Amino acid sequence: MKAMFRMWNNTRMIILTAVCSAIYASALIAFKTAIPLIPGITEVRIANVFPMVFSLLFGPAGAWGSAFGNLIGDLFGGTLGPGSMAGFVGNLLLGYLPYALWTTLLPLSGGSREWKSGDWRNWVNYILIASISSASCAVVISIAVDALGIVPYGVLSKIIAVNNSFASFIGLILLVSVSSATRQQLGLFWADIMDEKDTRASPLAPIGAWIVTGASVIGLIGGTLTPSTTIGWACAFAIIMGSLLL
Repeated sequence: MKAMFRMWNNTRMIILTAVCSAIYASALIAFKTAIPLIPGITEVRIANVFPMVFSLLFGPAGAWGSAFGNLIGDLFGGTLGPGSMAGFVGNLLLGYLPYALWTTLLPLSGGSREWKSGDWRNWVNYILIASISSASCAVVISIAVDALGIVPYGVLSKIIAVNNSFASFIGLILLVSVSSATRQQLGLFWADIMDEKDTRASPLAPIGAWIVTGASVIGLIGGTLTPSTTIGWACAFAIIMGSLLL
């Protein structure tokens, strides 16, 4: 996770964060009231095609951009409230986990940070990581919103997970379209911008990857099997701890 903090020493990464934040916030605000699912809480989030693409292309800049973009979207979209901080953390994970899991979810990972359309493992990895990051975001946001007494955990976690997953799957079209140009023509691929020593994963990263994976699945299923939020809290804690190991 050190890249998440070391990036603030890099001017280009800071600019990319601002750009990602602006694009994500603009898309969120534009469609904020289009198809509400739970008024004031969540809607069909067409903008969620961006976080995973931003993450794989811009790394930590995509993660911070997703978090700040969601907060700005709440502020100017009229949905800023007690749950917005949970939304900040959840969207930070939504933008952080894809690039962090891409090379650490062994043995499924292909080992390369770069998207390669000709490698079937990249396609499988994308779908799997999109589902994991979406579920992790859903568990963390939903347990906090439930604690505030706004929406039950079991209901909201499913809505957010499905919403995020489908949008991320559609985002694959965008990734395939722009990944080559982003790296080869624009020179904006995050791992090329940052120092190699700042991008190295921890030796414990594969363990963290599977902790996040297991906790996201259990947290999502647990909300269906039992009305108790104990499983949700335990899984949210495990997701955050696992993320710190990445």
